[in-house]
Amino acid sequence: MSNQPETSGSTISACYLLTNSNDAANLGMYVLENGQPLFNIGILFAANINGTYDEPELYLNQTVTETLNSGIVSQLQEQGIKITLSILGNHQEAGISTLTGNGPQLFAQQLADVVTEYGLDGIDFDDEYCTGTTNASSFPLLVNALRGLLPNAILSLYFIGGASYSLTYENINVGTLLNYAWNPYYSEFSPVAVPPMTNSQIGAAAIDMGPTDNTYTQPAMAASFAQRTLADGYGVYVYYNLINQDISEYLSSVSSVLYGQNTIYKGAAGDSQ
Repeated sequence: MSNQPETSGSTISACYLLTNSNDAANLGMYVLENGQPLFNIGILFAANINGTYDEPELYLNQTVTETLNSGIVSQLQEQGIKITLSILGNHQEAGISTLTGNGPQLFAQQLADVVTEYGLDGIDFDDEYCTGTTNASSFPLLVNALRGLLPNAILSLYFIGGASYSLTYENINVGTLLNYAWNPYYSEFSPVAVPPMTNSQIGAAAIDMGPTDNTYTQPAMAASFAQRTLADGYGVYVYYNLINQDISEYLSSVSSVLYGQNTIYKGAAGDSQ
């Protein structure tokens, strides 16, 4: 598990980018005063798991497909940002914690194929919006199979749904296979437990940067979460909903605490700056 992001401090900044409504290039538009990117991991939200318990299918909607085909993944990677793909349920039977039979192995191969095809750095698991029934073996078998196929990939867990309480099966312990796990509830500071992962692999702070969202995190709260992250030794700070406008002042409230540096906005996506 060596494919780790570089950071200007002890804490990694992981940011979700909603591809349906925002340009992925925004992930590279924010840098610290030393020129390094603010976001160490950019998570493209989201691809889907479709299908049935034993015949899952990876689904990429139009905007995800366009984003992956645009060349932006390699451009962001050249700036030093790791790019992973979020996998989300899609109101169907198949889910990352509902697979049976050969389903976990089949879906792991599909995930490995998309990572390889588009040069991604890994996969983020989000166990929401699935209509199937959780079983204890699905998620451990899926992660174990995927880790075997992608030994150096970044694998992370958005700690929600059946996957969050299906962490062991027989001799498989998901906590030994994942790189990171984090709190899914925005505007809350809530550590998650995925033994034997250490605090350095956990994101307790989660903020929502969308000012029109019901879960929008005020700058003062975002800064206080950063202080608590450092004080308690958590290794990840999670940002959600990076919008198509300059929010560098907002982000500076976090980066000034985490890294001792303000955030600088390089320009709107598509600009020549």
